Amino acid sequence: MRKVIYIAFGILFFMSCEDVVDIDVPEGEPKLVIDASLEFVTQTDGSLRLENEEIKLTMSAPFFDENTPTVSDATIYITNLTFDFIYNFDELSFEPGTYIPSNGSFLWDFESDYELTVIHDNETYKATTKIIPSVPIDNIAQGDGTLFEGNEIEIEVSFTDDGNRNDFYLFDFDFNLFLPSEDRFYQGKPFKFSYFYENPEEVEGREVTIKILGIDQRYFNYSSILIEQSEQDGGNPFQAPPAILRGNIINTTNSDNYPLGYFNLSETYSFPFTIQKK
Repeated sequence: MRKVIYIAFGILFFMSCEDVVDIDVPEGEPKLVIDASLEFVTQTDGSLRLENEEIKLTMSAPFFDENTPTVSDATIYITNLTFDFIYNFDELSFEPGTYIPSNGSFLWDFESDYELTVIHDNETYKATTKIIPSVPIDNIAQGDGTLFEGNEIEIEVSFTDDGNRNDFYLFDFDFNLFLPSEDRFYQGKPFKFSYFYENPEEVEGREVTIKILGIDQRYFNYSSILIEQSEQDGGNPFQAPPAILRGNIINTTNSDNYPLGYFNLSETYSFPFTIQKK
């Protein structure tokens, strides 16, 4: 069933930015889709621990095709360009197309540049990024507000922005529901907004994990357009949409055979919450 995001302060969340994102009409040959969005948790000693560690490879398919081909036998690794350390990923034998780290512990930090390398079918794909910091969620409460239908479930999210930098966030409300935000109008301040689940029968009594991910401006642009295109129709908006959206990964072997998907590294804070019946 279609789910639509509603938010009390919507004007604050979908602001245009200066970076340009290319959108191409899908045609011709299928494209390699690289889903490499990794999440990190800051531990009590200040170190970063890799939490969401899966990289998924698929091939693009016609939008209404329910079968998404997975990609096996690829070589994947992430290089810390500052310390020249390589972090290898191996494919899961029981889950084709899903790759996880294979060489034990790895020191992550906010200052280093990280380069993703994917080698598939004799072509090499690369992208570079940093780990983007986030902030904790101060509180989540269930409100009694509604919207157009009158039966929506309101969730009130509170957090405090870091005033020392310009921040972009991606909120994950579970159920493949996402909301990008930037701090242009709440720089360095406590902020609270309302989010509404449109279909109460699908979420009442469920324990959800709501997350706030730190993202950069380019990924903010990318995710905003991708979510708008997908219309939150129950699928994962971070799969290839009807109008193909190019991310930050390039094909260094053959630039015309560009991939889809994105390489993103986010510090993430989570807040478990049980949604009560109205």
